[in-house]
Amino acid sequence: MTRKQAMSNAIKELCMWILSLVILIPVAMLLLNSVKNVTESAAMSLKLPTSFHFENFATVFKDGNILRSFWNSLLISTLTSLITIVTSSMAAFVMTRNRTRINRYLYYLFLIGLIVPMNYITTMKVLQILHIINTFTGIILLYSATFIPFTVFLFYGFVSGIPKELDESAVMDGSGGGGLFFRIIFPLMKPVTVTALIINFLNCWNDFVLPLYFLNSSAKWGMIMTMYNYFSQYISSWNLVSAAMLINLVPILAVYVLGQKYIISGMTAGAVKG
Repeated sequence: MTRKQAMSNAIKELCMWILSLVILIPVAMLLLNSVKNVTESAAMSLKLPTSFHFENFATVFKDGNILRSFWNSLLISTLTSLITIVTSSMAAFVMTRNRTRINRYLYYLFLIGLIVPMNYITTMKVLQILHIINTFTGIILLYSATFIPFTVFLFYGFVSGIPKELDESAVMDGSGGGGLFFRIIFPLMKPVTVTALIINFLNCWNDFVLPLYFLNSSAKWGMIMTMYNYFSQYISSWNLVSAAMLINLVPILAVYVLGQKYIISGMTAGAVKG
């Protein structure tokens, strides 16, 4: 490595560290304020607390309905991700292996779903007719329908790179359509499956708009809606608000850390093929 290349790499590394501070400083501030008292947390500084108040987390769990909202978000996000992945992977497999005119039009229809905005009035009327508005079933199906176009796009590009000879070999060995997909093809989709799982889970967990319109009962609210309500209720207690925000971050960080190595490979495979 030449001296010029070493200098260039050092500058790039310095720039990356500076950019990372944009994320690390707010997180550090959030972490410190979550264990401060009310007076110290109001300053929103990076100073260490005079004493650590871990009871802030117990107060949040006790007074903010955080635990119930946590399980609501986990239920909605998990079921939405599973439904989306299963239906999208199967649809992408069929459209990829049977490149008929109808399947091509269906693929274009999914692509249109990436850019066309949702009509909230019509959607609400449909949910009312089906009697699933303000229910977990309705919000899970709504999220699934919202995420399926993008997930199909990811799977479509990835399945295009899987050789068709695998299908022929499985059929010759007596495998049916379901066995072919779930035993042979689907295990090969692990990178794009984990990528879709992470993206859909995080988008569902962090969404604020759909619960605002389609979940009127606070008993069915997820973490984001409860956080919004909690913030307005305890706006003067930044220590409690910070503790609630950290609790909300735990599953997001866990999902991302566990599957981060698959994100780039899955996104790249879904973006360059079609």
